[in-house]
Amino acid sequence: MTATDPALTAIAQSWCTLSLLHGKIEARIERALQAGHGLSAREYSLLDVLSRQHKGVGGHLQMKQVADAVVLSQSATTRLVTRLEDRGLLTRYLCDTDRRGIYTDVTEAGLALLKAARPTNDSALRAALDEAAENPELAPLVRAVEELKAPA
Repeated sequence: MTATDPALTAIAQSWCTLSLLHGKIEARIERALQAGHGLSAREYSLLDVLSRQHKGVGGHLQMKQVADAVVLSQSATTRLVTRLEDRGLLTRYLCDTDRRGIYTDVTEAGLALLKAARPTNDSALRAALDEAAENPELAPLVRAVEELKAPA
C-alpha cells in the first residue's frame, strides 16, 4: 500500500470520525463533571477503576494496570493519584507481601463523590451519544458503542 492508497485514506477518515465522536463525548462529560462535582473526566475514571478492585487475590491493581485502564502514562497516573490523595479521595499503602508494591484505595469520601458523580457521568454520556446519533457520519459508531457488551 502507498500513502495515497484509497484503503489507507478510508482508514484515516474512519479514525478521524471515531476520534471526533470520542472528543465530543469526553468534552460533554468533562463539562458536566467539572460543573457538578469538581472532577475531571480522568479523575472520575480513576476513581471508578479503583472502586472496582477488591482485597482478594489479584484484586488490587498495580499502577501500570491502573494507567492502562485510564489510558494514561504511569507517571501521569501517579500524579493524578497524588492529586486525588491530596484531596482525601484516595489513600496509598504498602503491599503486605511485597514492600515495593504500593496499593491505592478509594476513601469513603472518594466513594461518596463517585456515587454522586455517577448519574452526572451517565447522563452526560447518554446526551452526547444521543446528539452524535443525529449526525449521519457518527450514527453508525454510536450504534456500535450501544451494542458493545461490557466485559465480564
